[in-house]
Formats: sequence, C-alpha cells, structure tokens
Amino acid sequence: MSQQTIHLHIEGMTCAACVARVERALKRVPGVQEAIVNLATESATVQAAPGAVPLERLLEAVEMAGYTAQPITAETPAPLPSQRTEQELQTARRRLFVSLVLTLPVFVFSMAVHHPSYTLKLLQLALTTPVQFVIGAPFYIKAWHALRARSANMETLIVLGTSAAYFYSVVATFWMGGAVYYETAAVIITLITFGRYLEARAKGRARQAIERLMRLAPQEATRIRDGEEERVPVSAVQVGDLLRVRSGEAVPVDGEVLDGFATVDESMLTGESVPVEKRVGDSVAAGTINTDGVLVIRAQRVGADTMLAQIVRAVEKAQEAKAPVQRLADAVAAVFVPIVLVIALGTFVVWLLVLKAGFTTAMIHAVGVLVIACPCALGLATPTAVLVGTGRGAELGVLVKDAEILERARQVDTVVLDKTGTLTLGQPQVHHLETWNGMPEEDLLRLCASAEVGSTHPFGQAVVQLARQQGISLSAANGFRAIPGGGVIAEVEGRRLVVGSARLLGEEGIAIHPQAQQRIRTLQSQGYTTVLAAIDGEAAGAFALRDELHPTAREAVAQLHALRMEVWMVTGDQRVVAEAIAEEAGIPSVRVLAEVSPQGKADAIATLQAQGHKVAFVGDGINDAPALAQADVGIAMGEGTDVALESADIALLGSDLRGVVTALKLSHATVRTIRQNLFFAFVYNVLGIPLAAMGYLSPMLAALAMSLSSVSVVTNALRLRRAV
Repeated sequence: MSQQTIHLHIEGMTCAACVARVERALKRVPGVQEAIVNLATESATVQAAPGAVPLERLLEAVEMAGYTAQPITAETPAPLPSQRTEQELQTARRRLFVSLVLTLPVFVFSMAVHHPSYTLKLLQLALTTPVQFVIGAPFYIKAWHALRARSANMETLIVLGTSAAYFYSVVATFWMGGAVYYETAAVIITLITFGRYLEARAKGRARQAIERLMRLAPQEATRIRDGEEERVPVSAVQVGDLLRVRSGEAVPVDGEVLDGFATVDESMLTGESVPVEKRVGDSVAAGTINTDGVLVIRAQRVGADTMLAQIVRAVEKAQEAKAPVQRLADAVAAVFVPIVLVIALGTFVVWLLVLKAGFTTAMIHAVGVLVIACPCALGLATPTAVLVGTGRGAELGVLVKDAEILERARQVDTVVLDKTGTLTLGQPQVHHLETWNGMPEEDLLRLCASAEVGSTHPFGQAVVQLARQQGISLSAANGFRAIPGGGVIAEVEGRRLVVGSARLLGEEGIAIHPQAQQRIRTLQSQGYTTVLAAIDGEAAGAFALRDELHPTAREAVAQLHALRMEVWMVTGDQRVVAEAIAEEAGIPSVRVLAEVSPQGKADAIATLQAQGHKVAFVGDGINDAPALAQADVGIAMGEGTDVALESADIALLGSDLRGVVTALKLSHATVRTIRQNLFFAFVYNVLGIPLAAMGYLSPMLAALAMSLSSVSVVTNALRLRRAV
C-alpha cells in the first residue's frame, strides 16, 4: 500500500518532552500512520495514506499542542539553516541583552544588601517583573499549552520554579516581610536565555554541512541559443538546453560534455580532492567547479532531479530519522517531567515537615530540583549527533540512508568486496584477441561486439569499445539474452553466438578442446580475465582482458585490516585472476570467492552471517543488488549513480575504496558520540537532582548547569566534524 509523506517545519520545540508531545498530537490525527519529530532539525515527517489527512488538520494539531508548523514543499521549502540560525540568534541576543540589563542590578542588590529596605524591595520587584513576564513570556505560553494538552515540559519546570520564587518574594514584600528572592527568579530566566543563545550558535554550526551542499549549485547559467549566449536563472534551464561553463564557474545542472576539455573539482560531492578531466561524452554534475578550461554541456537533469538535489534530500532524510537508541531517550522523556514534579514536591515536604527547615528553605530547594531537571540535553543528545555525523559524511562523499544504518555499521566485523569496479578501476580493456577456428580476428571481433552491444557488464563493454576503436561497423543482434554472472547469447548475421565464461559455454554444451584450455590457463596465470566466444556451437576464440587494481585499493584494505575487519573478495571472475588481484590488494587467497554468480554472492554473505559475522558488502550498486540486500550493511560504489543511492544503505559518491573506511569510522564515531551525549544527559540529571534536593545546589547554579548541559551536548556532537 502506497504512502503519502508530509514534511513539516516545527517552531517552538525546546526539549525531548516537546518532541514527544508533537509526535503524540500528530499521531492522534485520523489517518496518520507514523510521525517522527526531530528536535535538532526542527522538523516532522508524517506518513499517511494518500489523501487521507488534510494538511490543515496536521497544522491545527501542532498548534493545539502549543507549537507552530508550516509545510515543507518544493514551493515552500524550509528556511535555510543559516536563516533559521540567524533568526534564532537575533531573537536570543535581544532577549539576553534586555534580561541582563534588568537582572544585573537585582543580583548586585541581593548580594550587597542582606536586609533590603522596603524601597529596595520595590525596586527589585520593578526590575524583576519584566524579566519574569516579558522575557519569560514564551515559557508561560508553552507551559500553558502543555497544561491544556494535559502534559508537562521543560517550560513547566521553569515556570513553576521561577514563579515560586517571584510570588513568594511579592508576598514577602507587601505582607509577610523577611527575605526576598527576586534575584533567583531573574537570574534563572537570564541564565536559561543565555543558554538558549549559546545553543542556537552551536546548532547553527551543526547545520552548516547541509547548507554548504544546498549552496553548491549556482543561481545563474550561461545558455546558448541560436549561437548567442544569455545569462538565465538556473530555474529557467530545461533538459536539452546547451550551456557554457567557463573556468572558475560551477556547473549549473547535470549534463553531458558536447565540446571542450576541462578539469573539474568534484570534491564537494565525492570527497575526492584530485580534479577530474572532462572530455566530450563525459558527464558532469551540478555543483562541481570547472577549475581550468571551457565546456559546452547539454542539460540532462535539472532542478530537483540533479544528483546534488538527490544528495541533499538523502542527507535531510537521514537527519530526520531516529536512531534506535533514541527510543530509550523518548521513553524516559515521556515520564521524566511528571517524575520531576513529584520529586520537587517530595523535596518541599521533606524539608518543611521532616527536617523542619522552614517554608523558605523548603521552597528554594524545591525550585532547585525543578530547574536542574529540565530535559533539554536529553532531547538534543541523539539528533544533534546524527545531524553532524551525516552532514560530515556528505562532505566526504559518504551518504548514509538513515540513522539506524549508523548503528548497524558500527557492529560490522567483516567486509566483503566485489572485484570489478570496487577493488579494480572497473574499466577493463582488451589486451589481445585469439581465434581458434581460423576465423579472422576482425570478423570474430565484429560478431562478438555486435552481440555485446546490449550488455551492461564492463567486460562486454570493453569488447564493444575495442571494435569501435578499430572502426568496425557492428551488426544488429537478435534474441539477445544476458546471463547474470555468465555472459550473453545472441544471434548475429544468422549465426548463434555465446560470449562469456567457460561455465556458460559448458552449460550450452560447447566443448573447449585441450589446446584452447591450456591457452586459457596460461592467460589467466598472467593475470588476464578471459572471455570466451563460441559460434554455432563451436569454441571460436578468446578475449584477454585486464582490469587494473584501483590505486587506493591496497591502502584501503590495509586500513580495514587495521580496524580489525575480516576482508573477503567475491567475484564472478576466474579463480586464478581473482587470486592474483587479491594478492595485489593484500587479501589472503583463503578469503577469495571466485566464479560466483550474483545470487551466489548473496548466498556467500548469508553463510558468513550464519557463522555469526556482521557483514558489510561493497559493490557497484547495479549487478550486486542481491548481495547488497542480503548484507547487514550494503555499501554501493556508485560514483553518485541513481541506482547506488536507491539500492544501498550507504552510497559512496566517489570511486575511492577508502570511502568504505571513512563510512565505518564515521559510524563508530557517531554512535560513540550519541552514547556519550546520552550518558552526559542522564548522569547530569541523576547527579543534579539529588544534589538540588539535598540543598547542595542553589537554583541559580542549577539554572547555569542546566543551560550549559545543552550546550555541552551540542558541542560534543560538533567534535564529529574533526573525528573522521
């Protein structure tokens, strides 16, 4: 059954309890199947049956919960991270300045004068009141909405704590006499406002990665029409338009080079720092930089269809998702605030009735409990780490599908590598051709290349490329069949061709005479892959191909071994060739699986999993779909292809195998940071609440600690930007 996905931008959330309340409100809307709310990205993702839920009903549900929402669509995108951050900073900065100006005299008076006069109490009241009810107005509003929803949140604790100190001081000023605690209320609100300001700055830095991706694409392009150039907005470019990209300019859309030569910096997409040469026929991607030369390209994908747009969507999707460990935080947040209210009430009762400390002392300690327990850090612990981790991955050319993948990747102990296009360059070339039945080499090449035109396998394409390089005209192929892991069968010029492995020829009942078998073994021992050709049921010859090891493959394998990974290689290629490549890459021959079909690769992974291994499979994302699906973590070396993005858990946008190491290190670092953040958040409350209840933590110190706890969690997550 199909689903409709609705994205909302949520404003006003401050803690884990806010997230839980918005999720509950959305899930109560009839027709909603799932709702996931993310505090760090200030977003909600709602799954519903198509047409079952009016958008207005969702917005109303969020508003009734005490927050504001707006739909995120192509026409009304969410504000850029920098825009949201700047708005938050400006608001927090103004509120902090006013609060400081009013609070500082109150604090100084309370410290300098132990027994203030009635006049001084009135002055403190006059200064504190706007802090309490103007600067603190958002706290009251959100607490009221929570109360209406029969819930409680961080603002509930702040309002109860500061209101207790404020109204007690008002009573003491006008009727009861004695000490007043205006400074407690004012300082708590000021410190929390200060914490919000620091938090906004830190969250802004955490959002920078996704915004850098968003800003890669230029706003204008140079379009060529009727031989004339014109500058147009990128939004006006259509598929098929011709565009000129000069040195120093960013490529505006995905396209094919029609004219020119240039070196293009693709590091912002793939993470690979060396510029790539682009010639006629090559593809270029939006957001990459032409560092030298001039290109004329034909637009192939524009707007939301470009690879850059797909990458941004993939990163946003991953950042919106919840890691499984977040369920623990959500479960705690659902009952946390009510428990704190009970503890605060218990603290007040014990100090007042059991310890006989008096009403004032009991109230102050209860206020300390309320303030120290605000669950801000708990709500930010996991999503902020995921936000920074996935953003850093995107900068390095590593796209993670969702947060759950990060946790699964951390458990991987075995990495299975495909050979062609993963360990090797994936660009095999025919080194020479042999015929065995007296047919001229040109005729055999023409027939085999004609049969291979429909093949997507690199070996088949290498045969076609050789024929075209020699200027050979190809014939039409009839009855074409591609045999996964075997080769192709087709009829060309009235003759039946079987082109592929010795196993395929054997399955077709085609014998290979002993001399040819000896020659095949000799070629394979020299490191060549052999593609055999049979015509009308008779073995006719062989192509000797070589696919060179990727320059970084040996280093990548060594790094995987350093991570204590068990590294295997699996391939449909001949064993002799496979073992030669494996030896060159540093993989033991006992961990080489050769002459394996695509389904056989998946079966091999299942065998390793049955032995207790957590397996990551690395393939090209096209022919390796069964293995990618079977593995605990599928990693596609797709160089940014659509198939790679869709078929794998993790997609590497470049061809560098070291990206696998980066992905595994990133998963370890992100999960470690999540656990550190959750530890900080839980331990902070486990230690802070008892200290406040026992009277060792004043309300003002509690407010400072509470504000800094959120900042520390976000700052710890920011360390991920340097961890990989």
